Amino acid sequence: MKEIDTSNINNAFINDIRAIINTARSNAVRSVDFQRVQMYWHLGKRIFEEEQQGKQRADYGTYLIKNLAKQLEPDYGSGFSVRQLEMCRQFYRIYPIANALRSQLNWTQYRMLIQIPDPDKRKYYELEAVNNGWTGRELERQINSMLYERLLLSNDKESVLAVARNERTPESPKEIIKDPMILEFLGLERNPAYYEKDLESAIISHIADFLLELGKGFSFVARQKRILIEDDEFFADLVFYNRLLRCFVVIELKTGKLTHQDLGQLQMYVNYYDRMERTADENPTIGILLCTSKNDTAVKMSLPEDNSTILASEYKLYLPSTEQLIKEVENVKQLVNK
Repeated sequence: MKEIDTSNINNAFINDIRAIINTARSNAVRSVDFQRVQMYWHLGKRIFEEEQQGKQRADYGTYLIKNLAKQLEPDYGSGFSVRQLEMCRQFYRIYPIANALRSQLNWTQYRMLIQIPDPDKRKYYELEAVNNGWTGRELERQINSMLYERLLLSNDKESVLAVARNERTPESPKEIIKDPMILEFLGLERNPAYYEKDLESAIISHIADFLLELGKGFSFVARQKRILIEDDEFFADLVFYNRLLRCFVVIELKTGKLTHQDLGQLQMYVNYYDRMERTADENPTIGILLCTSKNDTAVKMSLPEDNSTILASEYKLYLPSTEQLIKEVENVKQLVNK
């Protein structure tokens, strides 16, 4: 009797078993993490209730938490320090409804969220962390790079929050593309001598981080895409596709100040994709010119008044301080309002 080859069946079977085990492990970790979140919420609730009984004494809350920490730390460790217990109380006050806690978020993420005083900003990061499955490190980076503020440069607050709530889908590039883009994860030194190929190689090496910075719906398509026009060869630096906007996105990298020639070159690549690659049911191609600096007025004068597909965005190779970013945000707002 001929022996049946079951190698493919066995492989599929083993992969299914692995998937079951990995899913169970992930769920177990999330369950433990959420139990911790609930524990700290209940601690905060109980501390707050006890504190209210002595509300006639202004320092009663401080006294209560200090003494509680002295009782708990010897038995349970530093997870019950004065600072941690104060956070528990703050956690309960910001999230007073237990059923509103999100099982996808762990205590590390909630600690970051409760330190954001603006409720709209806090809600945005809470929703996006859940929607995109951000890790604690990714959430911290997005907060530190002021993602919320950068999106508000070209969008109103309600539209930004509506997208985060999945109440609407982004309709224009400005709802997704940030200016400036923060590329500190590339690890490039603040050295004017690096070349565009170095920047491109660093992006490819950190493509997952770059996709996170680009925003919602992006997938990588090509690097140094060859474009042949009659006998002339051209190469577009990076090509992506955005499933939300349903269009190709061509990115050109410049390690210097933007020029009108750069915009013209990018416009040619966009025209090529619109005429040769785009299908009838897809939206017009978007072009993004990433540069170290730009003259916004020169950009406007170089492009048609009704331009909506060519964007110029500055990039930073390090995380600016909060003060620097706030200043930059205010400068752009002034330019927009002129």
